[in-house]
Amino acid sequence: MTSPTDVYQKRLAAVRQRFAEWEVDGLLIGSPSNRRWLSGLAGSAGQLLITHDKALLATDFRYWQQAAAQAPAFTLFKHRRTDEDNAAFFAEAGAAIVGVEAEHVTLAERAKLDKVENVTWSPLKETAEPLRSIKDTVEIETIRAAAAITDQAMAQVNHIVRPGMSERALAWELEKMMRQLGAEGMAFDVIVASGPNAALPHHHPGERQLQAGDAIIVDMGARLDGYHSDMTRSFYLGDEPDEPYWSVYNLVQAAQTAVLDHIKPGMSARAVDALARDIITVSDHGDHFGHGLGHGVGLFIHETPILSPRADENETIAAGMALTIEPGIYIPGWGGVRIEDLILVTENGFDYLSHCPKTPIIPIKRGDSHSSHFAL
Repeated sequence: MTSPTDVYQKRLAAVRQRFAEWEVDGLLIGSPSNRRWLSGLAGSAGQLLITHDKALLATDFRYWQQAAAQAPAFTLFKHRRTDEDNAAFFAEAGAAIVGVEAEHVTLAERAKLDKVENVTWSPLKETAEPLRSIKDTVEIETIRAAAAITDQAMAQVNHIVRPGMSERALAWELEKMMRQLGAEGMAFDVIVASGPNAALPHHHPGERQLQAGDAIIVDMGARLDGYHSDMTRSFYLGDEPDEPYWSVYNLVQAAQTAVLDHIKPGMSARAVDALARDIITVSDHGDHFGHGLGHGVGLFIHETPILSPRADENETIAAGMALTIEPGIYIPGWGGVRIEDLILVTENGFDYLSHCPKTPIIPIKRGDSHSSHFAL
């Protein structure tokens, strides 16, 4: 059985193998997701300094005990937030050219780094992100468990939605449910978008009350042991959707099905996106699908690869990637439909990580009305 230390030693080795390509002899990591993936530390503060033969973790008093327990592959440097400690930290590593996360270092942090003597900083657009895109067995099972929580909560939407219930109330009910099911938190703020608000892909739930005839988009995910899940279902509040709703819903579902029928390792991110985008475009809704088809999911909710027509032409998908497939159509003044499943790319295709049924119709029962139970 692989020990946690072995897992992190393997990840360190993978990073060190890229030093020559990056032309560095050290790497500084401060972003939370990369820090946790490389070390195991789940605290909110800390820096990793990795060289060919050293792995140092600098953090303050709040996390000294936690770091010792969670980051066994690293040597703890007890940082007291002084310039002197900062200098000593880098001196202990002994690296002359150190790569830094260009996408994560703030101007204030760079100013502190510039005070360190005898070190040349080399900005790197990506560090651990491409390595993180391929999940190991433990990561996959954690994401699978987070997705199962989301499945169970999403399956209740058809049973708890009522006319007169506010978007915000529904979002709160779903958040409570996911926490009761074991989520340590939300992957992101629950999205509930109804009626014309469903034309806004990332609408923030408000006081609008759900009404008969509404298109409703619910997008949510659970966070479990640092890992995320992500799923969207679209609904129609009423006994029978009208033709415009079915037309849009079926088109989005057909676009997603086209992807799932053809996706396989080695395809470019652009090609995967095009499988759905071409179907939507030829149906004259190309302008209503303005976001990428999907993205990687892991310790961060949006990870590489990004499935998009603007993706790097050399970016491909590979077995071990957890990806969302989420085509959508958003029509201003009318509403929208998005269907999103989380999948695991395999050597032969993919496995579903999302299992919640797609049951868009929410019939209105006699006596259904707004209840103070749902008022916020």
